Amino acid sequence: MARSVKKGPYIDQKLMKKIDVLNEVQDKKVVRTWARRSVIVPDFVGHTIAIHNGKKFIPIYITENMVGHKLGEFALTRTYRGHVRSGKGSKIR
Repeated sequence: MARSVKKGPYIDQKLMKKIDVLNEVQDKKVVRTWARRSVIVPDFVGHTIAIHNGKKFIPIYITENMVGHKLGEFALTRTYRGHVRSGKGSKIR
């Protein structure tokens, strides 16, 4: 279910504060966050944000094409390794 337009996009306040400080100082440090549900806003463009996927932090460089998407969309939580073959003679009969 989508968030109502009246409320606006959800942005984690701690993350926004960190990005605002980096924009004021014009610094390009990597920001670590667990806020996967936060929406990417134009202030994030040009920064690298390390998003937690449940196991480790995945650094993602934010571009203009990502604005409006959520951070969690770019740090996958599951790895697909293909369908497993069961042992010798795994023919379907």
